Amino acid sequence: MSAVIQQQATAGGLEARAADFPILARPVRGRRLVYLDNGATTQKPEQVIEAERAFYREANANIHRGVHWLSQHATDLYELARERVRGLLNAAHADEIVFTRGTTEAINLVAQSWARTQLKPGDEIVLTTMEHHSNIVPWQLVCEQTGAVLKVVPITDAGELEPGAYEALLGERTRLVALVHVSNALGTVNPVREMVERAHAVGAIVLVDGAQAVAHQPVDVQALGCDFYAFSGHKLYGPTGTGALYGRRELLAAMPPWQGGGDMIRTVAFEGSSFAEPPQRFEAGTPNIAGAVGLAAAIDYVQAIGLERIAAHEHALLERATAAVGDIPGVRLIGTARHKASILSFLVDRIHPHDLGTILDAEGVAIRAGHHCAMPLMTRFGIPGTARASFALYNDEADVDALVAAIHKGQDLFGTRGATR
Repeated sequence: MSAVIQQQATAGGLEARAADFPILARPVRGRRLVYLDNGATTQKPEQVIEAERAFYREANANIHRGVHWLSQHATDLYELARERVRGLLNAAHADEIVFTRGTTEAINLVAQSWARTQLKPGDEIVLTTMEHHSNIVPWQLVCEQTGAVLKVVPITDAGELEPGAYEALLGERTRLVALVHVSNALGTVNPVREMVERAHAVGAIVLVDGAQAVAHQPVDVQALGCDFYAFSGHKLYGPTGTGALYGRRELLAAMPPWQGGGDMIRTVAFEGSSFAEPPQRFEAGTPNIAGAVGLAAAIDYVQAIGLERIAAHEHALLERATAAVGDIPGVRLIGTARHKASILSFLVDRIHPHDLGTILDAEGVAIRAGHHCAMPLMTRFGIPGTARASFALYNDEADVDALVAAIHKGQDLFGTRGATR
């Protein structure tokens, strides 16, 4: 962790952090950029941008197997990044961390390497209604391949799991539970630790989709007790095309490769091949070395500030935004769970979310509009999609005020301002 980042973390509040992100200084459509699309991807601090640039300028070489100094140096940086991820998640061992391109690839890895080889006809996979497509489609493919069956936990109108429904679905045929830690469409924070305990009680393993969690709260995989945990670097202020899978050591050791190529083998002959130990077994080909270095810099950045501090800051913004947007006549909030993080989804009467998003963009406010890769969830609410504002450590109260003002502007343009709900 650099001394510069550490010094910055102790000087002033989070309202000053926007200066660390170069893109936030650029105007959009002649207005100040109010970036509230952090659920899709976060912006990158100068430290991350510089870490990638420095790698290509000073350390670029292919990793592992190289006998020259530059290759060994690049390997050290790459493996140091793995250790940074281990520390972020509090995994017990660095070899429980597999680098991937993101959450989607991590989930597919488990689906094809663990589930496809372990599940049999009639075995059950339990999901929740609020899952992202990346935590639905891979399991549908596995069910087609193995004859396993999907079971889905319903949710309430508030966006919480139906009381008792999860427990009712667990049984002797349950082999896997795959659940989201924080819903990308609603912001609901699921009770992962309790859900893991109940799954383990029936002999099931648990995969957690942590894409929307790791940037917004501390994550401890040992305390959660989960068997797999997946996240994406680009939602943690890191580079795109980076991410990681945590897997318990004994599970990874028993899993076959899911891709073949260089760096994942021990020996190769035409008669057959033998494979490296995890995590290399699951990292075929040349990885995104510079991206891993950038991800390590992003982890250093958020840990220097403190994830507890980030969570408190974002919670205050979410409460302010929920109250302010919810008080606008004609607005309906989608997702009002008691425990939420970073996400505010809503509808405005007689304005399609895409139209609202376009109007807000003209005011310099960037949000996401659509189904948020959660079509079954939207079907549950009987809507095609929502407008979604999502917060990060660099957002502030002025951003919330700009969001509210832009919604009012949209209502003025559609002639709906002041309409009753």
